This record gives sequence, structure tokens and C-alpha cells, in this order.
Amino acid sequence: MPDGWRRLAALAALAGATLLAAGCSSSLAIDTTAAHGAIIAIGAENEYADVIQQVGGKYVQASAVMSNPNTDPHTFEASASTGRLVNAARLVVQNGLGYDTFMDTIEKAVPDSGRHVIVVQKLLGLPDSTPNPHLWYDPATMPKVADAIAAELAALQPEHAAYFTANAKSFTSSLQTWVNAIETFKQQYPGVPVATTEPVADYLLAALGATNKTPWAFQADVMNGTDPSAQDVAIERSLFTQRQVKAFVYNQQVTDSLTESFISLARANHIPVVGVYETMPEPGYRYQSWMLAEVRALRNAVTSGVSSEHL
Repeated sequence: MPDGWRRLAALAALAGATLLAAGCSSSLAIDTTAAHGAIIAIGAENEYADVIQQVGGKYVQASAVMSNPNTDPHTFEASASTGRLVNAARLVVQNGLGYDTFMDTIEKAVPDSGRHVIVVQKLLGLPDSTPNPHLWYDPATMPKVADAIAAELAALQPEHAAYFTANAKSFTSSLQTWVNAIETFKQQYPGVPVATTEPVADYLLAALGATNKTPWAFQADVMNGTDPSAQDVAIERSLFTQRQVKAFVYNQQVTDSLTESFISLARANHIPVVGVYETMPEPGYRYQSWMLAEVRALRNAVTSGVSSEHL
């Protein structure tokens, strides 16, 4: 069987399997036809797709697999349209660390030696045992991702290499407002105590110099959909009832009765609540403005007791 037919057969099989897995309810609006020779690229998460587009500019058509703020990325199931998108892409950026394993499944089903794949985990040299997969909240991550994107795009279109490199540098420079806000917060509120539901923004909280008083076991259990122990739940409750924290940071995209009970407990004890996101809120945000908005929301919580449950 010719290679082209093998790829089509594999894609058809994947489409059937993923449609069944998703109950035929998952859909993704995509355009796999790039205009004027633009490079088709995808980010498994829309924050990566946004950086691809900023670096690639007019020579790239970037799309995201996950962008719905009401979707739990940890339980996301790929659809047939996801397979078609990956099949058409020349550049893929995905997180790794088990966060978007559906991408590995698709890429193996429709292999393509001409597809360039950036796995952020590997780019950063992180072992599989790294406990927190939310790498985009670390201020050191995206400059490296932008440089890697520029290099891969340059390999695909060498004649535009200087353009991609310049855009990557401009992107990194544009993060300085966010970096400055982090440093100011760290200096003004060193070690400020906070509580969380799961480690979505933990890298950012660490950069801010905040002290996360929620037990790691509790965070990991919530992230993995496991019931936390009674002991950890009691510790978390005491953070609010004894007013040990200045803010409660929770995953706005994934809530359940336990999370809602802690939100209510925080409100009852006049502790401001800050919602954070796993995928970039849309519309109206770029990666830079999203991260800056998260820092400002936490600052407002600590300084003025203002909740920001939604950006």
C-alpha cells in the first residue's frame, strides 16, 4: 500500500475511534488549507498556539486543539477533527508530562517525518516524574518555547528565518511588563500565604514568592480527580476558618462540590478568591496580557481583598 494511502487509512481509523470515545460530541473548527503558502501549525493548548502565531506572524496559520475554558484538559478526548488538524500541521507544540497524551496517540497513528514537534517538557529537560505539568505558568518557559518555535519555523521556511527570530525576540521583550510585576509583588509581599485547590498556578506563585499553604497531596489529588484524605481536607478548611491565608487561588475551569465548598468557606471568612485558568481565556487575551492579568488579580486580592473569580 502506498504511504499516502496508509496515512489516510490510519487517519480514518483514528477518526472512528476518537468519535466513539468522544461520544460524537467533540468538535473543532479548523482550516487545514493554508493561504499563500503559510505554515499550518497547532498548539495542543491555546496558549502555545498564541505564541506560535506571534512568532510566525504572516507566514503561519496557527490553531489550538484545546481552547474551551469549560473543558477539563486532564480529561480531554480528541475528535476526528483533531486528527485532521494534526495530519495537516507542519509544526506542533505540545506540553508533555502526560498533560496532552492524546497528541502522542494521534501523531503515532498518522506519522509524518516532515512534521516538526516541540514537546515543552523535553525542551526544558524535565523528567517524566515532574509533578506539576502546568509549565506555561513558569516565567522562564515561554521565552524558550518562542526561540524553539522560531528555529523550527526557520527550518521549514529558511528564507524567513530572520523574521521568525526577530519576532521571538520581540515576544520575549514583551513579557517584561509581566516579569516586572512579578518582581514588584515579590518585593512588596514576600512570603504572602495563599491556599489553592490544585497546582495550576504554582509555578507563578513560586515566582511571586508566595507561600502555598495547601498540602501538596491535596493539590495532587484534586488535579488527578482523586478524593483528598480527610486529614488534608481538614487542613485546607483550617486555612480559611483560622484566616491563615490572604487569598484562595482555584482552578476556574475545573470545579466540583468540594471546590465549591471551599469557595463558600473562603467567602464566609472574607478571604478573596482568585480564579486561574489552564487554557488562555478568549477572546481578548494574548499570553502576555493573560499572565499579567493573573498577577494583577492576585495583587488586588492581597492588597484590597478583591475577588477575581473570572478574568
